[in-house]
Amino acid sequence: MKNKKRIGKKIKDFREFRQISREDLALKANLDPVQLEMIEEKGSVPSLGHLIKISRAFGVRIGTFLDDQEKIGPAIVKRGEEQAGFSFSTKDETAREHLNFFSLAQAKAGRHMEPFIVEIEPTAESDYKLSSHEGEEFMYVLEGRIEINYGKEIYQLEQGDSIYLDSIVAHNVHAVANEKAKLLAVVYTPV
Repeated sequence: MKNKKRIGKKIKDFREFRQISREDLALKANLDPVQLEMIEEKGSVPSLGHLIKISRAFGVRIGTFLDDQEKIGPAIVKRGEEQAGFSFSTKDETAREHLNFFSLAQAKAGRHMEPFIVEIEPTAESDYKLSSHEGEEFMYVLEGRIEINYGKEIYQLEQGDSIYLDSIVAHNVHAVANEKAKLLAVVYTPV
């Protein structure tokens, strides 16, 4: 941890943003109020168990207090200001990903959804590696055409089409006919 006080500051900021007293949070999280004060004010790093209790008391994911995001309120991203750099890989090291992710909510703390603009580069790959994970995904095609291998089914979508799917089903998204594609994707992973 670069700054031990960072977690405590985030907890305090979030608690104040929600207008919850320290005593009420301690009661709801089943913690001693002095313990919570030590975390918020003195930089005591909570145990994983205590951090889970605090996040559950707030009804947020544990990453809310571990992420680098500083903003509690809404996150606004103006056209052309998307933040690049997200790359999701599979366990299969031979898989070649041609997806460029641009986050639309990197500054939003406590989020449960991950919205992205995704640029899909054409590939000569024909043996697509399917992946699965908990949650759901929504994709809306902004440009080009995409193909989605979803379980044993194959779906082709073009500009203006959308799909909402369960991510637990093995799937792969790729561009069609050596054309670049672009889509809005929102990924939800349960807490």
